[in-house]
Amino acid sequence: MKAIVNVYLKEGVLDPQGKAVHHALGALGFENVDDVRIGKQIVLDLGAPSMQSAEEEVKKMCETLLANTVIEDYSIEIVQ
Repeated sequence: MKAIVNVYLKEGVLDPQGKAVHHALGALGFENVDDVRIGKQIVLDLGAPSMQSAEEEVKKMCETLLANTVIEDYSIEIVQ
């Protein structure tokens, strides 16, 4: 089973990389982009016995290592 973790900056936290991409897209003629937020995706291969235990374990991973929960939010998707 796999876990897909998306980590992204919380609303209100400055995203300089997103602003740079937004500016570059505008310079290239893509004028319909209102905002850009840059994040990261982490894909984990798990040997957990159930989807529930996998989600609990990945949440612990996010809270302790994968995300800086002071400035970042995350979402978890467990797929088989």
